[in-house]
Amino acid sequence: MRNFDFYNPTRIVFGQGRMAEIDRLVPAAARVLILVGGASAEKHGTLAAVRQALGARVHATFAGIEPNPHYETALQAVAQIRAGGFDYLLALGGGSVIDAAKFIAAAELYDGAEPWELVRQRGRSITRALPLGAVLTLPATGSEMNDGGVLTHHARGHKLSFSSPHCFPQWALLDPSLTYTLPPRQLANGVVDAFVHTTEQYLTYPVGGGLQDRFAEGLLLELIDIGPRILAAPAQPDYADRANLMWAASWALNGLIGAGVPQDWATHVIGHEFTALYGIDHGRSLALVLPALLHERRAPKRAKLLQYAQRVWGLTSGDEEARIDAAIARTRDFFEGLGVPTRLSAYGLGAEAVDAVVANLQAHGMVQLGEQREITPEVVRRILLAAL
Repeated sequence: MRNFDFYNPTRIVFGQGRMAEIDRLVPAAARVLILVGGASAEKHGTLAAVRQALGARVHATFAGIEPNPHYETALQAVAQIRAGGFDYLLALGGGSVIDAAKFIAAAELYDGAEPWELVRQRGRSITRALPLGAVLTLPATGSEMNDGGVLTHHARGHKLSFSSPHCFPQWALLDPSLTYTLPPRQLANGVVDAFVHTTEQYLTYPVGGGLQDRFAEGLLLELIDIGPRILAAPAQPDYADRANLMWAASWALNGLIGAGVPQDWATHVIGHEFTALYGIDHGRSLALVLPALLHERRAPKRAKLLQYAQRVWGLTSGDEEARIDAAIARTRDFFEGLGVPTRLSAYGLGAEAVDAVVANLQAHGMVQLGEQREITPEVVRRILLAAL
């Protein structure tokens, strides 16, 4: 196992009926800006519950943060913070709202001329941020329990990730019952997102991180178990399944399973370009890429793919190549079974999309991807052509 530092200061408040506890989590003198996405938080009463919990504190709401949040929208929130003198952020929503809140918290205190530099430099220039709390309504990204985010510069067509220890939420409230109103598409995307977050840190090469492997395999097995049940009857939610999905998504990207082991993230980097160029949901962009990437990179990932085949999918018979093929096929079938397509053709895309994604990666300097830094633009092209 490699040397590592592990730090996660986020307090988790988990369970049903705990919204009133926001009163003890937010300082009494805080001036709070609540950040939300669309109209669902207000429609389903979640926003009203947050406002009630804030009590007499000065607070206001900024709405309109997009799925795959835009830099331009985030700057509008910064302007509202400055105009209203707010000093505490409360993100109400899924990963997109929480990602945006992290950038907004840092941008408000940034002294430079162009806040996009915070993202372009991947968060290395973030030295301080406003305090932030989160109420999670969509389990998927794990943003509620980590220090990273992804932001899209809509005008430039760039979608980039950033991270900074200054961007950890101070606390996150996770109430599984808040997922009951989610549509099937968002539930499926959440399962896929958590699954791929896990494989990005697991399907690399062995370094003796046995405990991390077992944690990762447990997450994958749980997602394989509960995902189909959740999607089979999305309008009849089971609290235990929703609770396990919410908790699994947090642990898939809170830093634990990636501590001391190599990490890939090529699927995410490539998938981000499909979102930026074609507006494909983040979770669906990952499902497009992962099976083809695993097939292309089967040689350097061989040992972990065989471990994955045995421990996650129970594949123990046949020769090694057949077991790897079967594990990749099971992965593809799992995504498809959730209603998440894994072929570009399902989104009306062909070879022209392959050219566009490769060109964007080159323009962004993303020319050595993966845990071995061996996924060049030509390798990306082979991966995506195999995903047609």
